[in-house]
Amino acid sequence: MTSQSISLLFGVHAHQPVGNFAEVLVDAHLRCYRPFLQVLYRYPDFKFALHFSGWLLHFLFEHYSDDMALLREMVMRGQVELFGAGETEPVLAVIPNRDRIGQIETFSKKLEERFGQRPQGAWLTERVWESTVVPALVDCGIRYVIVDDYHFMCAGKTKAELNGFFTTEEDDRALDLFPISEMLRYKLPFSPAHEAVAYIESLAENSTTNKGVAAIYFDDIEKFGIWPETYQWVYEKGWLEQFIQGVLASPKISPRHYHDYHALEKSHGIIYLPTTSYIEMNEWTLPAGPANAYADLVHQAKATGWYEHNKSFLRGGIWKNFFSRYPESNWMHKRMLSLSARFAALPATQCSDAMRQKLYAAQANDAYWHGLFGGLYLPHLRRAIYNNVVELEGLLDDCAPRPAFFIEDTDLDGVEEAYLHNRVLQAVVKLDGNASLCEFDAYQLKHNFGDTLRRQIEHYYCKIQPNALEIPKHSGTGIASAHDRINFKNQITLSDLEVDAHPQSLFFDSLNEVSLIYHLESQDESRIRFLSKNDQCEVIKVLELSGNRLLVSYHLSGNVEGHLETEINLAMPSCDGPGGRYVKDESTVLGGFGQYMDLADTTNIAMEDVVLQGMLLISTSASIRLCAQPHFSVSQSEGGYEKIMQAIKLKLIWPVTERELRITLEVKAKEYSE
Repeated sequence: MTSQSISLLFGVHAHQPVGNFAEVLVDAHLRCYRPFLQVLYRYPDFKFALHFSGWLLHFLFEHYSDDMALLREMVMRGQVELFGAGETEPVLAVIPNRDRIGQIETFSKKLEERFGQRPQGAWLTERVWESTVVPALVDCGIRYVIVDDYHFMCAGKTKAELNGFFTTEEDDRALDLFPISEMLRYKLPFSPAHEAVAYIESLAENSTTNKGVAAIYFDDIEKFGIWPETYQWVYEKGWLEQFIQGVLASPKISPRHYHDYHALEKSHGIIYLPTTSYIEMNEWTLPAGPANAYADLVHQAKATGWYEHNKSFLRGGIWKNFFSRYPESNWMHKRMLSLSARFAALPATQCSDAMRQKLYAAQANDAYWHGLFGGLYLPHLRRAIYNNVVELEGLLDDCAPRPAFFIEDTDLDGVEEAYLHNRVLQAVVKLDGNASLCEFDAYQLKHNFGDTLRRQIEHYYCKIQPNALEIPKHSGTGIASAHDRINFKNQITLSDLEVDAHPQSLFFDSLNEVSLIYHLESQDESRIRFLSKNDQCEVIKVLELSGNRLLVSYHLSGNVEGHLETEINLAMPSCDGPGGRYVKDESTVLGGFGQYMDLADTTNIAMEDVVLQGMLLISTSASIRLCAQPHFSVSQSEGGYEKIMQAIKLKLIWPVTERELRITLEVKAKEYSE
């Protein structure tokens, strides 16, 4: 290889979140995965790397076996190098080492069984790098991974040095690291094909090293057909075919596999990368205020011309900050970790494959974070996590039963939680003075009715305010990346951006619109008793489980007037879709979950949910006023800004003259036709 030639190491990563809608997967395949493979199949000399996440790969084999046969043929003829990863696409840095090994090994075996190729390289989810992941990767036979060139610049390297691989080590294991070119990430496929090819050729001409020079690309395949405008650009207008033809026609570019390049070339030396991810992620991990300050600083740096040379010193947050930013993410994560520890503690004879699969599915990354993509804000992704958490917990309880009542600080926030369960239901009460439920599980339905999201200020709110600065329009040839677009999928008003004053929990109580403060008074294996007391009155609140019922009773005493109110936020899978409806007196349909409702005098209402295949019946011992409304949050995604229904918000209101009130939540499984 001469100094005027360059190896193109081209790789793409295909992933869909665990629990994503089947129609989304079908659309992604038809607009992206299938046409991409079909185009590449026609050019066997164009060698490339490919990573399909395990859950997506299973779906494709089940529904598109012909396309997977095509891929298998491309692997067998030596065109495709398969990359490994964790089976369910976890962020390896945030799961226990035992699960890292289990996840990586599970996926590597799957690739070997289905395609006859065991991976030597691995894709790191969201390019989240922590050196602690090195031992697990190496112990599973992984020899190299790819991360962004930004990671290397944060360690002091210059762009000119990043045209090969480097070596790192941790706990006596060595691993090689390839730096993905940020410029190529932005050019492919958004720049015209001939410009992208010319840029790759220029990398060879400008190289100052005597070692084999590589242009390194590995990015989301969804940019080749799913992102806005890309299907027309990549396939209908022929960008992908033009790019491949341009590469193969170039005397300076040689498409190669990572494993071939790795086997023939030498490391560029030792390196130790800091804990980081890609540049955009480092902004998203920060709370809104610091994120906006960070974005302003980046904007100033670009405007004054010094950003490109100094961006490694403008480092934002790290991926784990999402657990600090979002209590809901942290709660899911710590619940998952506790179940992982329980599973690991079982005798080997009790550790079933079904339990392991549930654990790994609960570690899928998407629902734990939010940036450009919906992630945590998408109820169906969180629901997939909880489906697996709740089912796994039930299976673990069958093997190693827990006490019916216990207290611990699950999420490590300095506030303990009280757990009450009877193998049918589980109520988890946060002992923060509100005596409200942060989790309410139905084991038969594998569902957490407390899976809601508290609205908080987001870093992108500043872009959708009425006085927001207009984002400059895309200029030049090609098309704009999703990072450079502002689109609105729904009309959004200032009221939609208001933050919630308290967690969106179940049974958050107030007296005359003043929140009640409780302390834990007593408990046994089936009930918890709380007391709220001031100079004028006292309220005794008792939570009790009985079979498939949660019973919440209130006893008021003292000299006070007005009304009591409790707010119940319920995660119902149908959200504002057609499958959810309010039903009165077992037969009268009042409307859907997306509607507002105010019943002046009632003792019962049912929430039937086709997606859940179950219902929740609320009944009261005396007549109350019941108000219901959908609870929305504003999310961003690659498709634009949108309002997403997170929960049903119920308010039960009764006069203090009703000194005692008993509220019953009864959970029932019920089959509904779509």
